[in-house]
This record gives sequence, C-alpha cells and structure tokens, in this order.
Amino acid sequence: MKIMVLSAATGGGHLRAAHAVESYILHNSKGNSVLVVDTLKCIGKLIDHTCCDGYRLMVKRAPKAFGTLYRVTNKETPMKRLMFHWNNSLSEKLIPLMRKEKPDVILSTHPFATEMASCLKETGVLKDVPLICLMTDYGPHQAWIADKVDAYVVSNEDMVPSMARMGVDPEKVYPFGIPVKDVFFEPGDKRKLREKFGLDPDKKTILFMAGSFGVTNVLRIFEEVCTLDLDFQIIVITGKNEKLYHEFEHVVRDSGKPTRLVYFTNEVENYMHASDLLITKPGGLTVSEALACNIPLAVFDAIPGQEEDNANFLMNHHMGVRLDDHTDTAQTIAMLLEDDEELESMREACQRFDKSKSAQNIFMLMQQLYERCHPESVQKKEDTAEVGALS
Repeated sequence: MKIMVLSAATGGGHLRAAHAVESYILHNSKGNSVLVVDTLKCIGKLIDHTCCDGYRLMVKRAPKAFGTLYRVTNKETPMKRLMFHWNNSLSEKLIPLMRKEKPDVILSTHPFATEMASCLKETGVLKDVPLICLMTDYGPHQAWIADKVDAYVVSNEDMVPSMARMGVDPEKVYPFGIPVKDVFFEPGDKRKLREKFGLDPDKKTILFMAGSFGVTNVLRIFEEVCTLDLDFQIIVITGKNEKLYHEFEHVVRDSGKPTRLVYFTNEVENYMHASDLLITKPGGLTVSEALACNIPLAVFDAIPGQEEDNANFLMNHHMGVRLDDHTDTAQTIAMLLEDDEELESMREACQRFDKSKSAQNIFMLMQQLYERCHPESVQKKEDTAEVGALS
C-alpha cells in the first residue's frame, strides 16, 4: 500500500502521532510506503504561518478566548459552517499532490486535514481511497468529524458514546489509543537510568517538562515544590525554549534540591522511566507518552478546550492530578510523594491503560479498509498464493 499521512504543525502532537505510525509501518511491514505531509505547509506559507502562529499566540496570550472558540466550533453554528467552507476551498490546493502520489490509504492526524481529505473524497479526487481520522486528544470535538471519513481512531473507550452523540456511527470508532513510538513502551530500569543521568538511584524523582509554548508558570510551580521539606530530586526539560532554560539556570542554583536541567533531548522516554512523577502541561501526545511509560502526572496550565479534556480524563481514571488556581501545589505534590501506595496505585492505573498496540491496530485497519475498497487486490493475493502452493 501507498499510505499518506496528513498532519500539521499546530502544536507538536499531530506530527508526533503521524511519525509514530510511520515508524511502526516502516519497521514492521514490507512493500508499504509512507509519506507524511504537513498539510498546511503544502497549501502555502501564508496559511501555514497564519494557522500555526495564530494558534500559538492565542493559547499563550488569550487562552480564554481560545476556549470560547473551541466551544463555539463544537456546535452547529455559523462559525462551524464557515470553517467547513474554508477547509473546502483550501482542499483544492492538495489536488496536485494527490494526483502525483496516488495514495491507497489516507490517515489524518489533524482536523483541518481531515476535512480537506473528506472534501476531496466528496468530489471524486480521492475515489476509493479510505480515509482514517486519528484524533490526538482525550475528548471529541466536532472539528474532527467529516462526512467521508471511513473510520475514527480515538484515544480511549469513553469517547465512543461521545462520538455517537455527535452523530458518528459507533461501528466506525476504534479506541486503539494515540500511537507513540515503541521506545516509550520499553520498560526502563529506574536505578540504572538515574545513575546514567548523575542522579541518586534511591531518591524519589520528579520530572518537569515544559517549554514549547513559552510556559512560565512552571517556574512558580518548581519553586513551590522546592519548598517542601522532603528528600527528592528533580529533572527539568525545557525543550528548545532557550529563554526558559536560562531562567531555570538561575532558579535551580537556589532551589535547595538536586536538579538536572536539560535543554533538549532525544531521550524523553528514558527521563520518564527514571522518574516517579511527571509535572507538565496536558498535551495529548505528552499524556500518551507518559501513560506508555506508566508515570503518573500532575498537570498545569491546561489550555481551555482539548487540554482540559485531557486533564479531566487523567483525573477520572486515577492517572493524574490537576495543579490550578484552586490547588495548593506544594501540598498536592507532598501528598503524592509521601504516599507510596497512592503513587503506586496511579502507576498501576497507567499500566492498565495499555495502548501499546495502537500503531499496529491502525495499520491493520488500513489494510482492512483498503481490501474492502479493492476486493480485486485480495483476490489477486489469493490467486498468487494458490499458484505458489501448487508449484
């Protein structure tokens, strides 16, 4: 099969999910090709910058306004219809790519891309090409739902009835989970990893992750946690946020807690496996990677909308706690660090939420839908196998 994955860089999660599927297929199958397309970049620089920069600016500077927009577009309103017509007009810019690549299956990990691909199916440009929508958060939203989607892959079983209430046939909804790279599911030896990172192998370890949107509340939370009269150590990963990294350099010196400060790393999974608790923003892919590593979460600065859905999912399933304006941050973290049974109970809840077969199941779904659309290819395989057996 020739598989095309449509994604976009409005936040890192959509592309990370796309590349996780790509990695699985390329390493575990033969004769299949995967092309990951940044849909907005493909359409044009102006659209890409408008959508990506606009998203980042809004969630940083006007999160409440973003939350209002999220709620408005989750209903049948003029705003939602306007978004449909906008995506429909932009979809025409993808026609040259589709005619050139001629994909057999399309997987979309972004709502705009899903709508555009659905429009191209409607017009016949993608005739007999199955379209799978992979939703990258823990709550549904109308923006992901389109008429010509053949299957929806969602993060958890709770979303199936929610999707049905939005008018989606439950038989089209597959709670396979959000795919992450296999390294997150590979068990890590806490003691050895801590020693590798120059940490005390026997000390409770908190991992802070923040930086992609210039988060500064994490500095306040870090300082509050460091006031605790408890024996623990800290890892801080700022990502490629140079400003935040330098601000942490000053704070860490006076923290009174052993702290390893990391600017950027390709070993996020190892830092997660080395830790007992993750303090972070509840982005869909970050949550999924943490759950794959069986590490409980304490989440802050949830963007109104999808990240609130993610945070609520963690709380409802005993896999995380929220740190917000109504929470005594230091006390919440202290209770977790002092209660080994509670922390272990949360870790076990993460472990039970096993989505390690997500990418595999998505690939199998691709095959099934492709064969349903092209029964002649199945017959050809059977005929070839029969000839091989006879010879």
